[in-house]
Amino acid sequence: MEHAGSEISPLYRQNSSTDNDRRAMLELCDSTLREGEQTPGVYFPGHAKLAIATLLDRLGVHYIEAGRPAVSAEAGAEVRSLCEMGYRARIACPASPRTDEVTTALGCGVQLVGVSCWVAEQRSRQIHDEPLDQTLEPIVGVIELMKKSSPRTMIRLTVEDAVRSPFERVVEASLIATQAGADMIGIADTTGCAIPGTEQSLYVLIRRLRERLDARGCSPRLSVHCHNDRGLALVNALDAYRAGVDVVDVSVMGLGERAGIVDLAQCLATLAVDFSACDMILTELPELYRMVSKYSGVTIPHNAPIMGKYVFTHCAGVHSHAAIVDASHYQSLEPAMFGRKMTISLDHMSGLSSVRHAVEQLEVELNREQLALVLSKVKEVGRHNRTVDLEELRHIVTWCLSKDSGSV
Repeated sequence: MEHAGSEISPLYRQNSSTDNDRRAMLELCDSTLREGEQTPGVYFPGHAKLAIATLLDRLGVHYIEAGRPAVSAEAGAEVRSLCEMGYRARIACPASPRTDEVTTALGCGVQLVGVSCWVAEQRSRQIHDEPLDQTLEPIVGVIELMKKSSPRTMIRLTVEDAVRSPFERVVEASLIATQAGADMIGIADTTGCAIPGTEQSLYVLIRRLRERLDARGCSPRLSVHCHNDRGLALVNALDAYRAGVDVVDVSVMGLGERAGIVDLAQCLATLAVDFSACDMILTELPELYRMVSKYSGVTIPHNAPIMGKYVFTHCAGVHSHAAIVDASHYQSLEPAMFGRKMTISLDHMSGLSSVRHAVEQLEVELNREQLALVLSKVKEVGRHNRTVDLEELRHIVTWCLSKDSGSV
């Protein structure tokens, strides 16, 4: 049952961050169309990419990672189409550190090209069979090529598995790339192993990296790409934000490799409410999530934070009664911020106040005994793993009134 709500409670305006935690607006790079397609079985056709990108731009994300143009002529045409839409968001794409891939990306008109590298010696030798300096050599070449041929295009070097890599190598790669012309350094927690509150945290890594780069006279923008293997992607992203990172990679529903990455809506909710670091149009989120769910074939879990069907629904009688009086007793977020409404569930857990609230929406007057009869029937339906909507409630009321009058 929808609840129109009253004046917003002061509790919603409480802010858990400290003054030291507050910073400028964080920029988001949405990777639904790139990382999201690395979810097994997920593929977005061109028309779906256009529709999703348009909603992302309306929402207000700063970068839209549109896929890898070098994969196929079709992929290149799709990226090119998004670049021609005139979005406020910058269209970004990844490319291998090869001249042909970079040239293809630039030919599509993208405004940010991302290349990546590994700096762990073991990875370099086991997979690429070459020492670190040889791994970085072609990257420097393509960065210099891009800056020469398209000076207005942003370049991001992402250091993969940076959390588990030797810090000095992360610094070395960042310095070399920045000196070659890279505008942004990406720090990837590729396996989701960063742990907040420890030395293996993104807070510590970003602070140390920023200090080392500043000491060398380098000031690239910093971004993080956090995987969710341990369920800590969002917490790690916020850790990085507090440490001074400029950009966080996200995706709708957290779609991506394995457990995915930071969920867009969850990140925005915390930035908006707790850090006052978001000026996006959050009411666009429901339609965006609906569309991505439709085209990806991935169902939004009912209990998913922010966008789940039941996240603003109250069920138990005591909870529902308090929420009807003032929703902030059992909600820390205002649903309307996200284009949502609070609802009261009618099922086996309902109490008299929930039924009374729902019956009022039907504009029917019942006395206490009649309400009790309706509640009894609602509970009976609920014990069969169902909830009662307003249409069914109207039928239940009619049935109970007829029983109460003795005509049945």
